[in-house]
Amino acid sequence: MDMIFDRKLPIPMETKEMYPLSPALAEVVARRAGELRRILDGRSDKLLLIIGPCSADREDSILDYIGRLRRVQEQVEDRIFIIPRIYTNKPRTSGDGYMGMLHQPDPDEKPDLFKGIAAIRDLHMRVLRETGFSCADEMLYPENFKYLDDLLAYVTVGARSVEDQQHRLTASGVGIPVGMKNPTGGSIDVLLNAITAAQHPHSFIYRGWQAHSLGNPYAHAILRGYVDKHGWSVPNYHYENLMQLSEAYARRELQNPAVIVDTNHANSGKQYLQQIRIAREVMLNRRWSGEIRRLVKGLMVESYLEDGAQPIGSGCYGQSITDPCLGWEKTERLILELAEQA
Repeated sequence: MDMIFDRKLPIPMETKEMYPLSPALAEVVARRAGELRRILDGRSDKLLLIIGPCSADREDSILDYIGRLRRVQEQVEDRIFIIPRIYTNKPRTSGDGYMGMLHQPDPDEKPDLFKGIAAIRDLHMRVLRETGFSCADEMLYPENFKYLDDLLAYVTVGARSVEDQQHRLTASGVGIPVGMKNPTGGSIDVLLNAITAAQHPHSFIYRGWQAHSLGNPYAHAILRGYVDKHGWSVPNYHYENLMQLSEAYARRELQNPAVIVDTNHANSGKQYLQQIRIAREVMLNRRWSGEIRRLVKGLMVESYLEDGAQPIGSGCYGQSITDPCLGWEKTERLILELAEQA
């Protein structure tokens, strides 16, 4: 094999022993998990808002950002349930360069996965302890999920992973709601196949074990747009798209039909300011149609302290080093506006 094995890394159990979750914090995670399930199965009509940076890069700015989210959450808690995005595995889309906090806990330094494992668990624990938020992360690598499985509120399977069998099987056993994005080619059949697989029990190999999952009734869709054969971004958040997905869900007879609309990525053509307009349109369609209101449970927004994005090493505190994000002032105004419309 053309690879060099640098060092043996701690297994998840060892990492959890180094960074243990207290019973009090475990209760916070369980309580928030219960509220999230009530939103997804229709017992609560709160709007779910999954929001935060494209990629978690630095602990200080992430904690600053989520501390501000906590103060806004207190203002809108009767209408909106916020789950911060802490995407610790998120690399650049091309796969070249920055690979996310797990690989590079310091974006300016070389990869160090030993430090990275400790850094991502410590970051999620600090946010939980200091703000009371259990957060969302992306399951980019299914075998790494166990490092964080006792801390998370929500996990996503990305557009490039949703067709992968190991992601589908792992999603069926993670024990928390999983949002599955439509693939980059846009196929709704592929998306619903992934959700169907995740909602059923399976036997498979996981981290060297023969394992069996119980099925995940809270696996659901995330619409993020797609790219056509000419390379153009095509949105799929419009009224007609949502009605078509509602009909497709009904034909499958899946449990807890639910959709989160991703306001960035191909839906916005990565024009981050368009997220505000897209969120407004989705909320309008929820008000117009009871069917869409029952189906569309919330929004996903990419947001950070500063507008836009920067190259690594540019030194702008709280500005994304991957996809461009909404800055804080626009974010706060958007959340307060959404609360009035929810």
